[in-house]
Amino acid sequence: MILPRTPQTTAAVAAHYNDLDAFYREVWGDHVHHGYWATGRETPAEAAEALVDLLADRLALRPGLAVVDIGCGYGETARRLAASRGVDVTGFTVSDAQAAYAATKPASGVDIRVRDWLANGLPDATFDRAYAIESSEHMPDKQRFFDEAFRVLRHSGRLGIYAWLSKSGPRPWEVRHLLEPICREGRLPSMGDEQDYRAMAEAAGFHVESVLDISDQVRRTWAICLRRVLGKIATEARYRQFLLERSAENRVFALTLVRLLAAYRTRSMRYCLLVLRK
Repeated sequence: MILPRTPQTTAAVAAHYNDLDAFYREVWGDHVHHGYWATGRETPAEAAEALVDLLADRLALRPGLAVVDIGCGYGETARRLAASRGVDVTGFTVSDAQAAYAATKPASGVDIRVRDWLANGLPDATFDRAYAIESSEHMPDKQRFFDEAFRVLRHSGRLGIYAWLSKSGPRPWEVRHLLEPICREGRLPSMGDEQDYRAMAEAAGFHVESVLDISDQVRRTWAICLRRVLGKIATEARYRQFLLERSAENRVFALTLVRLLAAYRTRSMRYCLLVLRK
């Protein structure tokens, strides 16, 4: 497990997404997650939706299922799944800014709540499916993340996780220059590898159905984001002002974009979809 030099808390995660709220939406859109290029011809918006659709297929979503979105961002994934698959989605975010934006786009079958997943307060065996798209990384207690998902799922329920993972046995320079700074700058309390996730899932009681590595299909996300951010810096004064503002703790994420692109290209980092069954 990769740990940042400076411990990261849930409050720091919330502040990260609150501070960068407008920038995330302007640079990438309402989906706060990677895009998936199955053919390579998709637009960024199509790729972001393709990632959601791949998850829906792997979880076998069908009308009437109760689904929980762990770390729902702006609720765009929840809205797409409610509309396209006929499921009812309850989403959790720790960001007030994300929840406020989600409230401007209400949708049938979607309920967005500002609440920490590790203290979700849900009854046992409430949901048929659960998913976490790039949010498990932000959990300070990853074992409890899995334990809570297992608890709230019904028998035979499935959990889908899109996760940023470290390669197995990264070299010291990869940890020092890429993985540890990505954790620290991206507000990740830790970054596990595939074996860490398998072990925690099984300790919670899950059976690991599949692990799909789609690193090569998603890494284009960061090249696009970096290019767009550089364009914004060149053309919009408020981007330059934010980067120069010493009190803006999360301005360092601009540098993290470079690290993420390098981490994928050197294969120091992996991006996987794990499907688990209770």
